[in-house]
Amino acid sequence: MERILGIDPGLRLTGFGVVERHGAGRLAYVASGVIRVPDGELPARLATIFAQLREVIAEYRPDAAAVEKVFVNVNPNSTLLLGHARGAAICAAATAGLPVAEYTALQVKQAVVGYGRATKEQVQAMVVRLLSLPGTPSKDAADALACAACHAHGGVMVGALIAGAASLPIPTVIARRGARVRRGRLVAS
Repeated sequence: MERILGIDPGLRLTGFGVVERHGAGRLAYVASGVIRVPDGELPARLATIFAQLREVIAEYRPDAAAVEKVFVNVNPNSTLLLGHARGAAICAAATAGLPVAEYTALQVKQAVVGYGRATKEQVQAMVVRLLSLPGTPSKDAADALACAACHAHGGVMVGALIAGAASLPIPTVIARRGARVRRGRLVAS
């Protein structure tokens, strides 16, 4: 069993989601929520993200963290500010000793929905189905749960590829483990 913390960073709302991976990719919901960051000066807002994520880490004791990468949008200032929020989230996980993986929104959507351009509503719906949730989490919490699920799915595939095959070239490992690369993505055969 591995417990994974997914984080969807933001300067107003930072989503978090904790899932457990049992066996060959079976996922179980543990917790999710949103850190509401009050208005104010940037350093105080970043400190809120850092401190509250440290509390989440202390309470749920994950084994790894997965953080969504920054989407570069039209407004460079917004991108830079989001990068600060990501930095606070990554530091919270790293200072707690967690390995941190990073995934683009496209990778997360591809892993969870099967389509990289899925809407937020589609991500929410698939998170509900994957984790057998009784209700729909907020968009930020759903994105964080999806990020954790993406890591859990990727961890299964990468773990299978690496196990006992460190000296083999990657294409050989992929072929032996029942996976292949299609259009630059690793997929199960």
